[in-house]
Amino acid sequence: MNFDKISITAISILLTVINVNAQVVLNANGVDDTYDLINSVLAPGNNVVETPDCIHTDVKHVDQVFDADLDKYVFRFKAHKHPDNDRCQKYDRQRTEIKTYDKSPDNLKAALDEIVRYTWNFKLSSDFKPSSSFTHLHQIKAVDGPHDAMPLITLTARKSSPDRLELRYGEELSQITLTEIPLADFKGEWVSVKETIHFQEKNQATYKLKIIKMSDSSVLLEYTNKTIKMWKTDAAFLRPKWGIYRSLLDSNSLKDEDVLFSDIVVAELNTLGVQIEQKNEYQISPNPCRDVITFSKQISSDFNQYHISDLSGKVIKVSQKIADSIDVSDLGPGIYFIQFLSTYTGAVSRQKIVKHQ
Repeated sequence: MNFDKISITAISILLTVINVNAQVVLNANGVDDTYDLINSVLAPGNNVVETPDCIHTDVKHVDQVFDADLDKYVFRFKAHKHPDNDRCQKYDRQRTEIKTYDKSPDNLKAALDEIVRYTWNFKLSSDFKPSSSFTHLHQIKAVDGPHDAMPLITLTARKSSPDRLELRYGEELSQITLTEIPLADFKGEWVSVKETIHFQEKNQATYKLKIIKMSDSSVLLEYTNKTIKMWKTDAAFLRPKWGIYRSLLDSNSLKDEDVLFSDIVVAELNTLGVQIEQKNEYQISPNPCRDVITFSKQISSDFNQYHISDLSGKVIKVSQKIADSIDVSDLGPGIYFIQFLSTYTGAVSRQKIVKHQ
């Protein structure tokens, strides 16, 4: 039998579907002015970029660089040990962040009882040095209300023994640590973050966070909590922030830092429910295969990453982009699984591949 002439629909397909009301995607493009590009997406005609350009005038603290691992342009957030501060307003800290705020479109401002998913990728340098006080990389903050000074959710890096990444929670004006993991797991690695929040009062709210190392799809952190209040008293709305915001109280232990971000997505969801569907248009061929497998156009339309694993679950191939085909000539004969993923919608499709000599 000539397997090269066989073209069949996927043997087994599992697609995770989450209905999306409104989705906003922010990506670098290497062409547009960085600040203009960010503002055009997060608050058209306004300014969501918070930087110390007022004192450090010879550099833009957010720019765009080409990243070889992702094979595309990404955003670079810069924090200089000297002379950066917090927008010439506070001098014991440094802030280079982007946000949504009151002038942003409504679908970028979380309202009570809304379900919102935030996804993004980020990368710390291999020798990243956090502050012992705080080095925030992401926050969910309230606008208005008596407790808006304290973020509801914070991802912060902290100098310790060993250094760690903390998930922090502040219902009112104090914070607690919900969970933490070694920061070493993140250094020098692109990671993908998916954060899903049902903004609601206690016992009705849900908070979910999942962080995956993009090089091998291993899960670094997975956390769910349905017992905490995911709202701030009398808040007008809640909004996300991304960047690097760090204390200078132990500046001698710090250095200049670049933090990379890409694929920032804010999506309002209809439901947290997950459905399993058959999607016959997700075709790969030939299957069984020998050298090259090709994809249907629907796959490249719906997904932007894939990885191939063997029967034991070991990841063999990883790519942060999807072309029309994959060279599998270097794989030995056997059964493999290819998993397509979308960092924009959360969709996943897993298919079985039979490889012949």
